[in-house]
Amino acid sequence: MVVAKKVVSRKDTKLKVQNIVATTSLEKEVSLTKLARTQPNTEYNPDTFPGLVLRVKEPKSAVLVFSSGNLVCTGTKSVSQVRDVVGQVIKQLRKIGVKVTIKPKITVQNIVASGAIDLDLNLNTLSLELENTEYEPEQFPGLVYKLEAPTATFLLFSNGKLVCTGTKNKAQLDDSMIQLNKNVRAALKRIKEMQKKAKEEGEDDDDDF
Repeated sequence: MVVAKKVVSRKDTKLKVQNIVATTSLEKEVSLTKLARTQPNTEYNPDTFPGLVLRVKEPKSAVLVFSSGNLVCTGTKSVSQVRDVVGQVIKQLRKIGVKVTIKPKITVQNIVASGAIDLDLNLNTLSLELENTEYEPEQFPGLVYKLEAPTATFLLFSNGKLVCTGTKNKAQLDDSMIQLNKNVRAALKRIKEMQKKAKEEGEDDDDDF
């Protein structure tokens, strides 16, 4: 009889995207002083930072606008929301005479997602069994685990909750979560086997007396 091996899927991780950081270029020079003076939803202090912050209410997000026409968008939870926000920025720029004639190409730089793997984790033991981890419980209760392929960084908590950063698209996010799940479960299996072996050796020592 052949027993089917369980395939770890995205459903095991209960993912939810919390933030997408994306960039684009409008390929137009922007007068940040004029934009700040005429648009109420802006913050501009060139003495401390060269970019202007433009806040969008819906979807709730913030856009860094630079005089070169480059934009950095944060706070959205999907690429479609990023496109919506960029469109709103373009409309506001028209009010100060900046006419964008291109369709901006959006590049996702980072996705932040939260989730859980439905496991109680002994972070101290796990940090010894998994490679590329950082765990300083006196400073922070979470374990940092860096995955190499695909590239992603996880923050793991003892109740199984987690935060994932570093991926740039949905496929990478899904793959990294699946790989994390496999790696953690494999590490837990090794730990359990070592504990079982240590217990058996202890019982053998007792029999010698």
